[in-house]
Amino acid sequence: MPEQLTKQTFLEKVFDFENNKEWKFAGTLPAVVDFWAPWCGPCRAVGPVIEELSKEFEGKVDFYKVNTDVEQELAGLFGIQSIPSLLFIPKSGTPQMAVGALPKEQLKSIIESELLIASQPAA
Repeated sequence: MPEQLTKQTFLEKVFDFENNKEWKFAGTLPAVVDFWAPWCGPCRAVGPVIEELSKEFEGKVDFYKVNTDVEQELAGLFGIQSIPSLLFIPKSGTPQMAVGALPKEQLKSIIESELLIASQPAA
């Protein structure tokens, strides 16, 4: 199950933006952050997909959710203007944002190519 993040847990597990100007990922596994709100229909559609993916990639990718109604500062930090917005965070490198309720296969493909393959050491 994706973990619901507050500003405090976001600072600890994802990015301490209060102390770092440059992006510095705090996690040990690549991560996906789902920016959503309870009133958002497309968010409710993508929610179960995120839960399925969190089970499929358990131990390989961490999944988090941020309620943009509650955590407006986090939404503002990432310039979230429409939801759902998904932030894909590799272990190293720059995070990428995808906006909209993408189909499961497309999300899985992004996770595999941007988070898992990209984080493997070169042979």
